[in-house]
Amino acid sequence: MSLDADFIVDRRRTRRKLSFWRVATIVLVVLGIAAAAALTGNRNGFGVRPYIARLTFSGLIRGDLNRTEQLDRLARSSVIRAVIVHVDSPGGTTAGSEQLFNALARVREKKPLVVVVDSLAASGGYITALASDHIVAQQTSLVGSIGVLFQFPNVGDLLGKLGVKMEAVKSTPLKAAPDGYEPTSPEARAALDSIIQDSYSWFKGIVRDRRHLDDAQLQTAADGRVFTGHQAIDLKLIDELGDERTALVWLGKEKNVDTNLPVRDYNLHSRLTDLTFLHAAAATLLNAVGLNTLAERLELSAGAMQGFNLDGLLALWHPADTH
Repeated sequence: MSLDADFIVDRRRTRRKLSFWRVATIVLVVLGIAAAAALTGNRNGFGVRPYIARLTFSGLIRGDLNRTEQLDRLARSSVIRAVIVHVDSPGGTTAGSEQLFNALARVREKKPLVVVVDSLAASGGYITALASDHIVAQQTSLVGSIGVLFQFPNVGDLLGKLGVKMEAVKSTPLKAAPDGYEPTSPEARAALDSIIQDSYSWFKGIVRDRRHLDDAQLQTAADGRVFTGHQAIDLKLIDELGDERTALVWLGKEKNVDTNLPVRDYNLHSRLTDLTFLHAAAATLLNAVGLNTLAERLELSAGAMQGFNLDGLLALWHPADTH
């Protein structure tokens, strides 16, 4: 029996040692990956040599406090001499677009800032471009779609055919209206129209002020259409046709920026949130030390960051379905 007991004790000791070294190895791997990412990624303002920062905004735009903090940090950087912003976006939420516009405007107050439209700067994407004093677009880029949208489905007829009826008790008739389960009342439609028009007036005001348009020019440009870069020149929605090289020439000529400086991509997101394999490594580490619940929560949060919900009013352009 004594031999059996000693064997069990030794076995437990061996397991504890193995668990320790497994955890230590995982920690070292995670730290090594993080260090490698820090060394190989861009330095986001910590480089020794001055440079021109390149920002890229693509896809749908929504609110992002981390992005705002990073842009404020960029504005304070002593090594960034100018900023080139690439835009390729159909827009997004009005609130998110406003937040990005204001953050870029603060950057513009500290650094020369020029926008280059790649394929598309529509609705909220064009709001982003308006933060610059100079907008460059390709001849076939799409620009504009100045307007605000609120869309909602109405499945009342479908539910009726299925024999389903939604009922609600409201504090007031306009609470949670429209709800998509019954016809929209004139009062609810009027309430929606009022917030649409208020946001639309705000959008047009930015266009008028930033692009120096008179009422007639604004009426033509702000009817909700998109325009090619070539058309946008005549409408004063952009300043010049070209690409990043054109933007660099403008920075040198108008802002006295040394165009021989390197142009570096500036990452607006934390590497630890971008590198999903770090989430996996951290989850493995937590599992190894018995913190399974925390590991599950970490994996769920990583998955949630991949989701993309658009709530509220939209400053968004999309072509009609032609199929």
